[in-house]
Amino acid sequence: MPDTSPTAAMLVIGDEILSGRTRDANMHHLAGELTKHGVTFAEARFVSDNHDSIVAAVRELAARYTTVFTSGGIGPTHDDITADAIAAAFDRSIDVRDDARTILEDHYARTGTQINESRLRMARIPEGASLIDNPISAAPGFTVENVHVMAGVPSIFQAMVASVIPTLAGGPPLLSQSLTIHRGEGDIAGPLRQLAEEFSDLSFGSYPFQRDGAFGSNIVVRGTNGGRLDEAMTRLAALFEQANA
Repeated sequence: MPDTSPTAAMLVIGDEILSGRTRDANMHHLAGELTKHGVTFAEARFVSDNHDSIVAAVRELAARYTTVFTSGGIGPTHDDITADAIAAAFDRSIDVRDDARTILEDHYARTGTQINESRLRMARIPEGASLIDNPISAAPGFTVENVHVMAGVPSIFQAMVASVIPTLAGGPPLLSQSLTIHRGEGDIAGPLRQLAEEFSDLSFGSYPFQRDGAFGSNIVVRGTNGGRLDEAMTRLAALFEQANA
């Protein structure tokens, strides 16, 4: 049975991620939120702060998936080039926009901070984009067509995701069950493949481990139909009980 769930991809942008200076936490958070909303998280990519690389990746992902999330590169410094690259990817102009500027001016007035040219960079929004609320530090993200452009700071990214997720068309939540089998993958691969073929509407994953010299695998079965999932897990348990007998 073909999977008709909406799909999503993520583009993580930044030299600091690829250099290992910063550990990405946003992909893990996004995956969990999309799963709860019934959106299949199908791909994640990492690119450096390179204009052409961002443009190419955004165009490809936007054409392939229902929705795309980006993180990183929308701050006030010279290397924050994501907004310009998104504008270029969709052939749109970009400039300081009045509503985004007002949000920043109000925020900095409340905090007693002087707004300057660098901070105004965060009010540069591609033509026709809609703003994504940022309740943490005010500087908005934005959405162009099916691409949601968000900050890389985890607390801000999470707040932006919380405002975007309810606007997405979702599908049935993805359910999962697991079973630990104390045998090597070579022993279970054949029977597991046959079961996966029989339950082709479900996803079967095998994740091997070794503890205290003993081999085993955690078998995770995923799907949107709870009844089928229960049936598959019953068969799986019975299959390997027989094999262990």
